[in-house]
Amino acid sequence: MNRIRSSSRTLVREWGFLRATIAGTSYSPSAVHALIEIDEKGQSTAASLVELLGLEKSSVSRLVGKLVAAGELMEVAGDLDGRIKRLRLTSRGRRTVASIHAYGQAQVEAALGRLSATQRRVVATGLADYADALTAQRRNLPGAASATDVVQVVAGYRPGAIGRIAEMHAAYYARHHGFGQFFESKVAAGVAEFAARLDHETNQLWLAIKDERIVGSIAIDGQDLGEDQAHLRWFILDDVARGTGVGQRLLEQAIAFCDEANFKSTHLWTFAGLDRARSIYEKHGFTLAKEWKGNQWGVELVEQQFTRPGDCRDRGRGSGDASG
Repeated sequence: MNRIRSSSRTLVREWGFLRATIAGTSYSPSAVHALIEIDEKGQSTAASLVELLGLEKSSVSRLVGKLVAAGELMEVAGDLDGRIKRLRLTSRGRRTVASIHAYGQAQVEAALGRLSATQRRVVATGLADYADALTAQRRNLPGAASATDVVQVVAGYRPGAIGRIAEMHAAYYARHHGFGQFFESKVAAGVAEFAARLDHETNQLWLAIKDERIVGSIAIDGQDLGEDQAHLRWFILDDVARGTGVGQRLLEQAIAFCDEANFKSTHLWTFAGLDRARSIYEKHGFTLAKEWKGNQWGVELVEQQFTRPGDCRDRGRGSGDASG
C-alpha cells in the first residue's frame, strides 16, 4: 500500500502536475486536461467539465473564459437549448492539443524505453486497472454514482464473449444500417474461429465490462493477413457504453499492442458513413487506403479499408470494424 502511494506521488511529480504550467504549454494542468477532454469528446459543456475535473463552477468558468480569450476554445449554442453553450476547439486549440500529445508521447516513450515489452504490458494494464479503481472510489462517495457504473477494460476471453460480440454487432447494424441474419452469422462464425487462436502471441481480445456484462469489444488478429500485418476486428460498443470514452480506451489498448508487437502495418475494413468511427481511427494514425462498392455484409455499400503503418505514435493519438 505504501509503495503504491509513494509511486503515485512520484508520477504526479515526474509528470509535472506540481508545476504552474504543464506539457510544454503556458496553461495549468486543469486547463490542459480540459482541452484534451474536449478534443476526445468533440465538444463539452462547462457543467460537464465541473464534474469531470472536480473543480468548483466558478473555477471552471474562469478557466473556460481564459481559454476562449486565448483562442483555444469557442462557444456554440446547443442544438436543443440555445442557452446551453457547447465548447469546441478552434483550429488553434487543435494545434495546441496536438502539441500536448506529442509532448506527452515523447515523455512516456522515453520512460518505457527503459522497460522490456513484458514490463510495458504490465504497466499499461496495471495503470488502467488502478485508474478504474480510483474512479470507482470517487463515484462511490455519498450522493455519487455507484462504483458498478464504472466500465472496466480487460484482456482475453470471457465466458459469453462470442455471443455478446455477435449480439452487439447484430443489434447496432440492424438498427442503423439494415443488416440481417447473414451479417450476424458471419460475425459469430468469425469470432468463434478467432477465439480458438487467442493463445497465439500475436492475437488479443479486449472486452469492456460493466456490471459483469460485456458492453464493448475490440480484437487484434496477427495471423489473419500474414506478412507481419495486424487486422483490427470487432470494434463495437453497446449503447450503454457509447459516449463514455470506453471506445477510446479499447482502441488505445489495441494500438499499443500493435506498436509493442512491431507489426509492419495494421488494417481494418469498414464502410462509408461511419463518420464518428472514422474520426477516431484517423486520430490514431489510420488513413483511408481504398474504397469500393461491395456486399460482403449482405447489403451493397461503399466498403473501405483503412491502414496504419508500423509504429506511428509520433503522428497523433486518438464504432467500428463491421467486417470483423
